[in-house]
Amino acid sequence: MVDIDNGSGSSGPRKRADARRNEKTLLDAAAAAFITSGVDAPVRDIAARAGVGVGTIYRHFPTRADLIVAVYQHQVEACAEAGPTLLANSSTPHAALVGWINLFVDFLVTKHGLAEALQSGDAAFETLHAYFLDRLVPVCAQLLEAAATAGEIRPDLDAYELLRGVGNLCIGANNDPRYDARRMVELLITGLRLH
Repeated sequence: MVDIDNGSGSSGPRKRADARRNEKTLLDAAAAAFITSGVDAPVRDIAARAGVGVGTIYRHFPTRADLIVAVYQHQVEACAEAGPTLLANSSTPHAALVGWINLFVDFLVTKHGLAEALQSGDAAFETLHAYFLDRLVPVCAQLLEAAATAGEIRPDLDAYELLRGVGNLCIGANNDPRYDARRMVELLITGLRLH
């Protein structure tokens, strides 16, 4: 299993910087392939995107489930890490919240086939939902608190409820060309503002 924990509390040896870069390249290539072809994208296509041989992928990720879990965790980490960065670099806490929610929507609407994989009964996927919540709810809460403290949004918002609401608005976004999940999420976020 890949160490996505950034070394905190990991029992194995730290990976060399070049090994971490190679792994990131593989995960980014797999994520791109999953966006266009779903989680059943051929390993040879992922290898070609990453500029490596198929054997390299199997060396890092012995099973497709290992690869799916690693991609999912990699993208959750990217979304989690973006929150504090946006808060530090945006013009207002509300702007940071909007930027982060947009990243979260990108994360949700590009998961072709992931929902089915997560519900497949494969033991490798059992902890992913809890991992997702453990990493992203606190980031959302931090952004909500900053925007509420700045007087930009209602102070009575719950991070879990907001993420759940955004997630529900994104369900099936790719199945109906008449439905624009991003527009619906924009309306939801606009409704958070104090007028």
